[in-house]
Amino acid sequence: MTPLVLDDVLKKIHALPSLQTVVMELLASIDQDDTHIGDLAFKIEQDQALTAKTLRLANSSFYGMQRQITTIEEAIATLGFRTVRGVVTAAALTGFFANSQQAAFEVTPFWRHAIATAVCARELAPYLQLNPEHAYTTGLLHDIGRLVLATQFPTHYKATMAYGAQHDCSLLIAERTVLGLDHAVVGHALTRHWKFPETIQQALATHHAPLGQVPNPMQLVVIAADAIAHALDLSMEQNDAVPLLPPGIWKQLAISDSDLLQVFAKVEAQFARASLVLDT
Repeated sequence: MTPLVLDDVLKKIHALPSLQTVVMELLASIDQDDTHIGDLAFKIEQDQALTAKTLRLANSSFYGMQRQITTIEEAIATLGFRTVRGVVTAAALTGFFANSQQAAFEVTPFWRHAIATAVCARELAPYLQLNPEHAYTTGLLHDIGRLVLATQFPTHYKATMAYGAQHDCSLLIAERTVLGLDHAVVGHALTRHWKFPETIQQALATHHAPLGQVPNPMQLVVIAADAIAHALDLSMEQNDAVPLLPPGIWKQLAISDSDLLQVFAKVEAQFARASLVLDT
């Protein structure tokens, strides 16, 4: 099969519609601690689909609310700013590719792994003094290039997966062999097109790159979170395997064995709630 040309991939990316305005504004507000609940609620309520999904999640049995939540402002006050922002971002991203009927793989395990990585990245972020919400969004997006390739070039990506199975190699190696590029390049191009924060763009570009002398802290968090998410097998995907990790990554994260076990437990506890976005 003829390898892909990056310019053709970029054309497909540039032809994709933009994310909802509210999502872009939410991402832009990640570093702002003084965002007013009313302002956030107003922005979310401008999008009926996101509003409906957020309220369904807020009223789900998992949260065990004693009364019906009827407004986004109530949802934020009850669930918290961080939870609602994460829900809205995840809902928008999963919904963006929801109608991709020709995808080369089943998207639900993909998103389960993405959400597990996001939750784990958020838990690991404080160990490197990183913004937990930046880490959550980066974890959620870390493999988004795979989804672009699988939906925009399904024939090519099916051939990639077949090559990986036949040669018992990682999808990353299969992508580079069959396509001539990998999902990290595509994910970086997509987040650059969507004008995501530079921290997120760079972490996506480097999450499969060798660690430098002074590693990008977000790169470390995403690599570790991805491995933990695979180890916990939360995607429920057959033949899921834990990727090889760069030497010394746990030392560079400055996380003890006991703290790491706590991260595992917290991720498992939070995943069920975070993944509810896939059921609404």
